[in-house]
Amino acid sequence: MRALQPVIDQIEASVLGSDVLHADDTPIRVLAPERARGIGKGVKQGRIWVYVCDQRPWAGVAPPGGVYRYAPSWNAQHVQDHLRDARGILQADAYKGYSKLYEPGADANPRFREAACFAHWRRDFHDVWVSQKSEIAHEALERIGQLYDIEREITGKPADIRRAVRQELSKPKLGALQTWAETQLTRIPGKGDLAKAFRCGLGRWHAFSLFLDDGRVAIDNNAAERAVRPICLGKKNWLFAGSEAGAETLARAMTLIESAKMNGLDPQAYITDLLNRIHDHKINRIAELLPWNWAPLTVPQALAA
Repeated sequence: MRALQPVIDQIEASVLGSDVLHADDTPIRVLAPERARGIGKGVKQGRIWVYVCDQRPWAGVAPPGGVYRYAPSWNAQHVQDHLRDARGILQADAYKGYSKLYEPGADANPRFREAACFAHWRRDFHDVWVSQKSEIAHEALERIGQLYDIEREITGKPADIRRAVRQELSKPKLGALQTWAETQLTRIPGKGDLAKAFRCGLGRWHAFSLFLDDGRVAIDNNAAERAVRPICLGKKNWLFAGSEAGAETLARAMTLIESAKMNGLDPQAYITDLLNRIHDHKINRIAELLPWNWAPLTVPQALAA
């Protein structure tokens, strides 16, 4: 995998250079160094982050891709390091480690504007509906669902069209949802799960409203949640990484695999071809090997190689 680092570096530069990013993370178990040497039983918990650029929902021109990074802990500093050169809009969950990215910098402007995820908020109400059959939770689901009905009609449309439709159709519904949610909070027990769900949204209302004013912003963070799912599924089978170096190799491999999939490639065929070509490929032509540029060698090209 180390031989393919120049390709991975350029994928990372492209993805993290996007002005709209999705982010998510998941825990990963890693064999502690002493256990790897056969003198202990420790398995510690690290973290895999994923950052996704996917402009297809708003007909953007940047190629889709995902960047995976391993970190030995959930410390906020890791996010600061991953995104130290990135700017724009960050769509993510409410993890506190992102908060410094939204604070004004030396130029009085934040590095990122925060966009929230309606799918995550909707899930909170769904859990209450399933467990308690709360009619209030059901109405919250219905109201959020109306926003999704509008989104389905504008997926793939240019950002300016998406914004115009949202201003006309979504903005009144979101305003009504806010007023209704604030009213419900005065009528329900303040310590229950339903109240917690309402506060989750109302406390970040600026982030939940950003999609109205910028057609590039998605209504949810599903792009990152889809990208992190292979890690969540995989770790049920391989259980843990054998070392931190192994976890870092996993992150690099996932950057190649998932970026290939996002560009319609067979990851196995793509990576096999890269490994066959990389040692003889000129470093100033690495861009030819990126998933959105790659093409398999023709027979004459293969024979010449």
